[in-house]
Amino acid sequence: MKVLRTPADRFSGLPDWPFSPEFTEIKDGSGGALRLAYYDEGPRSGRTVLLMHGEPTWSYLYRKVIAPLSANGRRVVAPDLIGFGQSDKPSERGDYTYERHVAWMSQWLVALDLKDITLFCQDWGGLIGLRLVAAFPERFAGVVISNTGLPVGEQMSEGFANWLNFSQSIPEFPTGRIVSAGTSRGLSEAEVAAYDAPFPDESFKAGARQFPTLVPITRQHASVAENIAAWAVLEAFKKPVVLAFSDGDPVTGGGDAEFIARVPGATGQPHQTLKGGHFVQEDSPEDVVRVIEGVISRSGG
Repeated sequence: MKVLRTPADRFSGLPDWPFSPEFTEIKDGSGGALRLAYYDEGPRSGRTVLLMHGEPTWSYLYRKVIAPLSANGRRVVAPDLIGFGQSDKPSERGDYTYERHVAWMSQWLVALDLKDITLFCQDWGGLIGLRLVAAFPERFAGVVISNTGLPVGEQMSEGFANWLNFSQSIPEFPTGRIVSAGTSRGLSEAEVAAYDAPFPDESFKAGARQFPTLVPITRQHASVAENIAAWAVLEAFKKPVVLAFSDGDPVTGGGDAEFIARVPGATGQPHQTLKGGHFVQEDSPEDVVRVIEGVISRSGG
């Protein structure tokens, strides 16, 4: 597996980003190793909040969430998925699979021995994060689910179909512009540049290109069986689960209903509809913090 590593100086001076990464080495599944970056803020004795980003973002997405949560005494941990942010980037699209990402993040979670976790997950952060909940339910105290899903080959919205076609056909993958288009407020040029920072050129974007094709939207996709098994665990998960989808996401709109109907921990919870587009962390960060704090409070924090 050929691996690319973004030069550290590309992450210098980003707006509203004072955080420095820590690194964990994980096995790549092919006899080699990968360096996974994460940001670990706040007191180690505080309740752990795990913030999981998706496609094609990195933990910069949570810059206005990390600081207030850590100021509230929470230990806030935000990993960059392999292929994104300051984590290593395998250069071939075939190196990226759904199951490899679950395995990589599982290794990392166990290596840090995170426990009593409140998870906030969005986009691929949900597809992977909810698999972590299913694999290690004892490590999680509560979950906030936003603008994501856990598909099993039976659904594809028109919004996702459009995104899939765009992501695979555009000659150059405009990462920062994609993120900006997925917000309701629009990003500044400096913020767009921050989302472009992990990718010096197109060769670094194999993961960003491949991720849309990995969503199991048909029965022929890989990971359908594994997601069905994960749903069986979630259907027995009774700890607090809050849905916080946005009011302006054409890709996942309405997807919260399935979680509310199927996950016991979602029963009776104060589910929220937040203002914003697909990347609700950019549009309503204060509300994201508020919802997370509410789940911590209701789970004994």
